[in-house]
Amino acid sequence: MPALPPLDWLRSFEAAARLSNFTAAAAELGLTQAAVSQHIRLLEERLKTRLFSRLARGVALSSEGAAYLPHIQSAFATIGSSTAELFEPRAVRTVSIRVPISFALLALVPALPDLAEALPRIQLDLVTIHRPTDYDLPGSALDIRFGNGSFPGREAERLTAERLVPVASPALASAADWTSLPLLLVAGAREMWAEWFAAAGLAGHSQRSHRFDSFVAAMEASSAGAGVLLGSRPLIDAALDGGALVPLSDFELASTSGHFLTRPSTAQLTGAEQDFRHWLLKRLAGKART
Repeated sequence: MPALPPLDWLRSFEAAARLSNFTAAAAELGLTQAAVSQHIRLLEERLKTRLFSRLARGVALSSEGAAYLPHIQSAFATIGSSTAELFEPRAVRTVSIRVPISFALLALVPALPDLAEALPRIQLDLVTIHRPTDYDLPGSALDIRFGNGSFPGREAERLTAERLVPVASPALASAADWTSLPLLLVAGAREMWAEWFAAAGLAGHSQRSHRFDSFVAAMEASSAGAGVLLGSRPLIDAALDGGALVPLSDFELASTSGHFLTRPSTAQLTGAEQDFRHWLLKRLAGKART
């Protein structure tokens, strides 16, 4: 590769050509007019070509200079954009993700301040899932699913391992026999009262109360004193720590189910999606152990 002209010469040439004036170019570049003139003279000597015609007021590009200018401007633009992309703060990037409503409200939303600190250039486009069929709609590559980890056509990474324990509001927790209290029901995979009673060695009972299509709604009802909830840890951990709910038994039933971050097996994640994935796995480290 032949030796390139010094960058200072090319910067002076570009500014003088764009402004049609050596004095204006010097002011823009923070140089003296003599320095710009010298850069142009040395560049012309190097190229053995006259780049400007000197006029009474300013300068005009020669045909060779006019042909050279767009190449120099393009090169500067490439250097500028590459420098910004690699070394300056990146533009805000959006990660779309579908999440069960309970996980969104109880696990992901409380973590958003941490996300903003760890990945300030990432914003979420979060779609809450209410029914399993919602996952079939066109959307993002990433989603969070509740189950045993087997999702056909998708790779899955465990985020949580569920443990089930009866909980109630502090007012109900003072009852002498909590098993006689109304039991709140959650539709779907979390309807496990019978399994919990059997594993705990206790006789179940038939007193049932309200039934909900989301865990977070049942949890709110339990906090309000409507009945006993078979709480899913770690989703209820914040409510336990804050005293809104009280555990009614020392026995926790370890479930094979939990939350998983999934993506199509053939999907190639974007850089932003990979950054979010790493953050989420780190954020929930320790909650995925059974």
